[in-house]
Amino acid sequence: MPQDAFTLRRNALELNDALHGGRINKINQPEKEELSFIIYTGKRTVKLVLNVNASDCGVYFSEAEQENPLVAPNFCMLLRKHLQGAEILEVSQIQFERILAIRMNCTSDFSSCERVLYCEIMGKYSNLVLTENGVILGALKTAALDANCKRMILAGVKYALPAPQDKVDPRDIAALKIALAGEEGNARYLFLKVAGLAPCTAEQIAQTYRGGDYAEHVQNFIFQSPTVPYLVYRDGKPADFTAYAVEGGVPCESLSDAQCTFYTQKREKKTLDSLARKLSSAVSAVVKKQEKRLAQISERRRDCAGAEENRVKGELLTANLYLLSRGMKECVLDNYYDGNKLKIALDPVFTPAQNAQAYYKKYRKQKRTLEILAPQEAEVRAELDYAESLQALVSAAANKEDLKCVEEELLAAGFLKEQREKTRKKKEESTFRAFEKDGFRIFAGRNNLQNDKLLKTGAPNDMWLHAQKYHSCHVLIKTEGRAVPDSVLLFAAGVCARYSDGKGDKIPVDYCPLKHVKKPPKAKAGFVIYNEYKTILVAPIEI
Repeated sequence: MPQDAFTLRRNALELNDALHGGRINKINQPEKEELSFIIYTGKRTVKLVLNVNASDCGVYFSEAEQENPLVAPNFCMLLRKHLQGAEILEVSQIQFERILAIRMNCTSDFSSCERVLYCEIMGKYSNLVLTENGVILGALKTAALDANCKRMILAGVKYALPAPQDKVDPRDIAALKIALAGEEGNARYLFLKVAGLAPCTAEQIAQTYRGGDYAEHVQNFIFQSPTVPYLVYRDGKPADFTAYAVEGGVPCESLSDAQCTFYTQKREKKTLDSLARKLSSAVSAVVKKQEKRLAQISERRRDCAGAEENRVKGELLTANLYLLSRGMKECVLDNYYDGNKLKIALDPVFTPAQNAQAYYKKYRKQKRTLEILAPQEAEVRAELDYAESLQALVSAAANKEDLKCVEEELLAAGFLKEQREKTRKKKEESTFRAFEKDGFRIFAGRNNLQNDKLLKTGAPNDMWLHAQKYHSCHVLIKTEGRAVPDSVLLFAAGVCARYSDGKGDKIPVDYCPLKHVKKPPKAKAGFVIYNEYKTILVAPIEI
């Protein structure tokens, strides 16, 4: 993203036009590195976002609602103390640096002074610094010289600009001509030699050069070219924003709108990916745990595989006690079960009868173990199947609401620990996925809890659908006593296939009236049994 001095200069002009004379009514800090100012401009109330995160840094207007912490952070409290009710005098760029200065007139019952909030938009070095008479009152990110920093950012220290780069200031036309001589149209050289330009901006300047004085062209482009905000999309997602026209880009009303759209959608994707990884990791841990338990059960079952043979040995020894004597290490007896000879190991310390009882004892122990393992294995397989259904729900989730529903189920199942609320968050009840086709309402569960709830909301003759032999959402067609057309049935089956872990273009989906679907007592969420069903092969629909 070109958050260079070229873009920030135009951003400052845009913000100054919108905010000059406005008053700061409210200051919040929803994120660790982001603040928001609610400002009344005299015509309307706007929300100004000041973000200094390394990947999302920028100053722009936004209408997005964000949750604020119950206790405001220290820097937010400092700004409320010094800037609440302040009048914005000017928003400007400092020299040709990546720094915006918001100059404000702060009046209270006891004093009146001018304060400046410096918004340093410099990637990982981005920061917010509040000053009065050039002295720092506070900063979002403080830094002392003993921390190997190039400049000190502490309260009470005089504010100083970052050290200048070894590049030419584009405002100096003479220096610009000397630096660019013989390198006309070289975008890489332009980026390396001229201060305040991102690689994409340098590329645009080089591409628009049509001959003549190259230094004047560069300077005119930087300081005279109009602001034409554009959003750049790749694979249908915002990939960048610019202050100039880009082929294949989408024009925006303002540079602030372009930034807001870009950062909002980028943040949403980042949040979505992060939540998906968190849920997938939690489910994977459960799957691994159950698979480990299953492996242990299988190993114990293998250890008990010779139980029947031990019983036979005990019987044969008991039947042939008269042929045996103490001190024998082994014997070979006729196995009347299969007609063959059977070699049996003996403990020479024990009598023949004691050896027989030892085999019977081992047999009974193995038999009890197998009896105990059977319900344990059934329980583990049920848990494993349930965990795999959750994994399918995470994979099929299309948006944040879908993932939040899965998270809700994971919390209810104890697979995730509930975090302590740090914000004034109002918990909203999740809703089914809802569709409409040819006058029929169709609903699909977002998680297994909703799948169970869906069964209770339907009428006996409503049509129920589920992917055959796959984990999938439950889908319900509200019939209201009508026959379901093939088009509606195909659409609902396509929805079911879309939110399943089935792969390919032909996924079998079972369907039947809801009255043939039953949930066994004490069954896991989402587990049902059904009969009198039919099956249809469909491709997942694109939603």
